[in-house]
Amino acid sequence: MPRLNMFNNISLDGYFTDANGDMSWAHAGRDDPEMGEFTSKNAQGGGALVFGRVTYELMKAFWPTPMAAQMMPEVAKGMNAARKYVFSRSLKNSDWTNIVILNGDPAGEIARLKQEDGKGLTVLGSGSIVKQLAAADLIDDYQFMLCPVILGAGRTLFDGLPGGPRLTLENSRTFKNGNVFLHYRR
Repeated sequence: MPRLNMFNNISLDGYFTDANGDMSWAHAGRDDPEMGEFTSKNAQGGGALVFGRVTYELMKAFWPTPMAAQMMPEVAKGMNAARKYVFSRSLKNSDWTNIVILNGDPAGEIARLKQEDGKGLTVLGSGSIVKQLAAADLIDDYQFMLCPVILGAGRTLFDGLPGGPRLTLENSRTFKNGNVFLHYRR
C-alpha cells in the first residue's frame, strides 16, 4: 500500500505562497550545490506525483523544457518520467507525459489510489489539495523546505483545519543557504 507524502516550501512565517500567489521566493539560494544534490536525489524516488491544476500548470510550463533539462537534468528526467495525477474540473487532456486527470473528490480518489499496489504518492505544492487530504487524515509524511524569508502575508497550508494528528520528526537537514528540510511522519 503506497504512502502519501506532501512536499512544500514554506516561509519562516508559515506561508507557501506570498500574498499574490507567487512562489519564486522559494528559489532563492537554489545555487547551493549541496541542496541541488539533495533535490536531485529526492527526484529519483520513483513514485507518482499529485498536483492540483494550478501547480500542474506551473510544473508543465517548466519541467518538459530544454531549460529544465539543462539546469537540473536528474530532476527534469524524474518529473517527466513519473506518473502524474492532476485534480481538475476544467482540464480535459494534457500533452505532458504520464498524466492522469482526476475530477473526483481528492480525498476519495487518493484513498482509492492508496489501496492500489505501487510506490508512494507525493503531492507537490497544491495547497488546496494538501488541505483537503490533511483534513481527511490521508497524508502519511509531511516534508517542508523551510526558507529563510518572512513574507508577512500569503496562503498557509492548514488554515481553517480543526487540528490534526501529532507528527513525529523523522529527520531534518540544514543547508548552507539557510534552508532547513523537515520531514515529519504521522
